[in-house]
This record gives sequence, C-alpha cells and structure tokens, in this order.
Amino acid sequence: MTNLESPITIIGDGAMATVCALLLSRNGHRITIWSAFKDYAEELSKSRENRKYLPGFSLPTSIEITSDIKKAFADNPAIVISAVPCQYLRNVWGKLKEESSRLQDVIYVSVTKGIENDTLARPSEILKELLGDIRVVVLSGPSIALEVAQGLPATVVSASENMSDAQLIQSILSTPTFRIYTNEDVLGVELAGAMKNVIALAAGIIDGLKIGDNAKAALLTRGLVEITRLGVAMGAKKETFAGLAGLGDLVTTCISPHGRNRRCGELIGQGYTLRQAQEQIRSVVEGVATTKSVLDLAKRYDVEMPITLAVADVIFENKLPRQAIRELMSRKPKDEFCYT
Repeated sequence: MTNLESPITIIGDGAMATVCALLLSRNGHRITIWSAFKDYAEELSKSRENRKYLPGFSLPTSIEITSDIKKAFADNPAIVISAVPCQYLRNVWGKLKEESSRLQDVIYVSVTKGIENDTLARPSEILKELLGDIRVVVLSGPSIALEVAQGLPATVVSASENMSDAQLIQSILSTPTFRIYTNEDVLGVELAGAMKNVIALAAGIIDGLKIGDNAKAALLTRGLVEITRLGVAMGAKKETFAGLAGLGDLVTTCISPHGRNRRCGELIGQGYTLRQAQEQIRSVVEGVATTKSVLDLAKRYDVEMPITLAVADVIFENKLPRQAIRELMSRKPKDEFCYT
C-alpha cells in the first residue's frame, strides 16, 4: 500500500515538473525536484522561481531542489513523477535506475508526451523497459502549464491498467481548479498526447500563413480522424480520442498562444526554417521528433495519415506549406466517415 505520508520526487525541471510541484505542495505534500543540471538546480534553489520555463511563480521553500541522484531518492518517495522530454527519457532514467530500483511499492507517474524515435516506444514502455515491472500512471490532457499554475480551471486524465493507482493519483493531484478523471486506456491516452503535437505543428503553419478559421477547423477535425485511425489500429479505444486526452488536448494545443508546437508551426508558416523556429522557441518541440515516429507507426500498421505526412514534408523536406495544403485539398474525394 502506498504511503501518502512519504515524500514525492519529481524528475525534471521544466514547466510541467514545476506545475506538478506547485499542485502537490498546495495539497500539503513534501516535494523534491531533481534536475539533471547542477547549475540550474542551484539557480532554482536560490531564486525559488523557474525563470526559464515557468517564470512568475514562487516555489515554496518546502520544495527541495537537487541534482544529486542519491538525494532525490534518499527519503524513499512513494510516488515518482517523470517529467522528462520523450527523446531524453531513456538517457535520464538510465542514470537514475540504480537508485530508483531500491525503492519499494512506488507509483511512477509519467507526464511525458511523445513517442521515441527508432524504438517507437511510448514513455510508459520506456520506463518499464528500464525499471522492470513497475506501477505506472499516465497523466495527460489539456494542461497549459501557465494556466494551471495561475489556478485557472483545467481537466486531465489519470490513466493506468490498475484503476486503484489511477484513482490514487487522481486524489493527490486534484485541486478545486484542477479536476482529474480516470481512464484504463493507457495506450490511447499516450498515443493521443503524442500525436496531437504533430497536428499542432500543422495548426501553427495555418496560423502563420493566415489562411483562416475554416482551414483550422478542418485541420483539427480531420487531424483527429487520422490520430484515431492509427490509435484504433494499434489497439486503443476509439472513445479515448474523443475525450480529454484526445480532442481536449488537441484543441488546447492547436489554439493556445503558449503551445510550443503550435508556435513552431506558426514560425514555419511565416517563412522560418525548422532550425530557425526551434532556436526562437529555445525549448523542446516534441512534435518534431514525434512526426517521424508517427509516420513509422503508420507504415507498420498500414494506416493512411495525410496530414502527418504533409507536416513531415514541410519540416523535413522543405516543401512549401502552401503547396502541401494544395495537395491535401486536391486529394481524391471520399466519404467523411471512411476510415481508410
């Protein structure tokens, strides 16, 4: 049985890691944030503000910040939150697994959205591969970090194959402004959270080109169709993609001015190269790497994903965005609900 009196360790120093720390501290939990970077951990400890990823919010002195791996796990945390970008997840947890393997009866909570290149593994799969037969809960949904930190209403999903674990995370992270639902479809929740970032890149391109709200509405609708199509082919539940982890997160990511993926696409629509856009954002744009992984999955499962392919052509092959849109608009006519 997980001991809720035990501290909670958060692996990562980004916006979502900081938000989780703030939510949990507001609920009275003891928190340790672990950063892979010694200098940044010291800066966070001194300033008590994540100026790089989530400026403007004070971290209570009760939140401990460290770059020492042993110290991060020294107090035998009952819950460990993994908030590391997907493409760095394997490397980071490869360094942490020796210390974390000493823990007993721990729930690992993944807030990472993405699909690893080459292996095509989801975040929960990477954690299990490295750490063994662990208890994993996936937390996902429309949760712009700035808004959550401000206490604006947000609703997400806690997903696990073990419903009691999903409910436990639901209980400790819920606040009057942060509502959590449970879901057993871990596969669907993780796929939806990853793939919506690809559609967000396309939404940003539309914003950058200034080609209208009709185009964006069509993109979100048809983007959801192809996300669902691949997810169902892989064994996920169709209804998950119509829920918070699917449609909810897709809408937020595609319209929010704070979304990195949408902003990256917007810059590309304005004429920036992918590299220039990423340099402007100065943070990980998960949708870029995820685009490659999704196309590989689409090939593996023989699923047609024209929007994802168009995004790949624009960001990797330097196809002009307007040309990619013309090609999408001129595809062979078909029934709206034809899922091929």
